[in-house]
Amino acid sequence: MGSSLKVFGIIKGFRRGGGRQYNDHVLVQLLADAKTVGSLVGAKIRVVDKYGNAYVGRIVKIHSFRNSVAIAKFNRNLPGQAIGVLAEVVKK
Repeated sequence: MGSSLKVFGIIKGFRRGGGRQYNDHVLVQLLADAKTVGSLVGAKIRVVDKYGNAYVGRIVKIHSFRNSVAIAKFNRNLPGQAIGVLAEVVKK
């Protein structure tokens, strides 16, 4: 039986740069130590807003090892109200 790793994170904002904003990419502050952040690439992330809508995505890249920040890409764009919401990251 394989074990799964469950970590929580906070949505910090959209990925921005070069005069544009990527609405399907968000920065996630992972509430984990820096040693386990690298192993979460490819893990699924799930965000539920206050209306009960669920948004599912995947961790695609590490933005900062030191601060435990990752970049997640979502299938549907996250609304702006999702900034500051708690997200659940599950690695199987």
